[in-house]
Amino acid sequence: MTNEQYIEAIEKRHSRRAYKQKPLGAEIKQVISQMVDAVNESAGLDFIFIDDATPFFKIFTGKFSMIVVAGPDTQKAREDCGYYGESIVLQCVYHGLGTCWVSGTYNENKVYETINLASEKRVYAVITIGYAKDHYSLIEKTMYNATHKKNKTYQDMFEACDAKLPEEYAYGMKLVEKGPSAVNRRPVKFRYENGILSGYVDEPYSDKSVDFGIAKLHFLIGVKSKGINGKWSFDNVFEQTQSQRIKFESKNEEENDNE
Repeated sequence: MTNEQYIEAIEKRHSRRAYKQKPLGAEIKQVISQMVDAVNESAGLDFIFIDDATPFFKIFTGKFSMIVVAGPDTQKAREDCGYYGESIVLQCVYHGLGTCWVSGTYNENKVYETINLASEKRVYAVITIGYAKDHYSLIEKTMYNATHKKNKTYQDMFEACDAKLPEEYAYGMKLVEKGPSAVNRRPVKFRYENGILSGYVDEPYSDKSVDFGIAKLHFLIGVKSKGINGKWSFDNVFEQTQSQRIKFESKNEEENDNE
């Protein structure tokens, strides 16, 4: 996918919990499994694709699959789970699928019983994937209204800002606004001081760091569209670079593009 296609997917993405009674086709499931394998290989994570995810949910309807978002019990792994998981989400959305990040409303114990995950690894969330219904269900509308009573703008996310953001950074932050976040809390706190942008969450060893990983990806996609290549350093400072790939390397990239 191109960077422009990622932006198109960001604009289209909405959390979907009502799916059609139609399971994913074999070719699509193969492509998603290949993306999962690519993430695990390149990022050292432990994503797992589950074909039939319906037994793990009560309020979701229809037929759908899911990705178990798992990895080592570290802060970096949590952030990487958000970053790479959202990359898969956006690729699925661009190709017409419905998705939803889920961190609480599924049977986590049953997931652990089903998958073969080492004891030192953790499940941080799951991502449902399926053919979304044409219209939003009552449950979807109710949940959206409950979690979107007041959307936090990117200006509200700044703890400190000693100068006007460059136009490119402001656009990147507007895409951060559009990122999924548990109960729409948007926990990432940013600082822009002396021309340096940084971010953090106040509970790094929690699923807030998954939200941070998602925010990092959206920001990079935004600034790249304005001609700025960059990366997030280990201590979560944005650094401009000469070149930077937004998505993970995938030996199956051609299949993804031709889906």
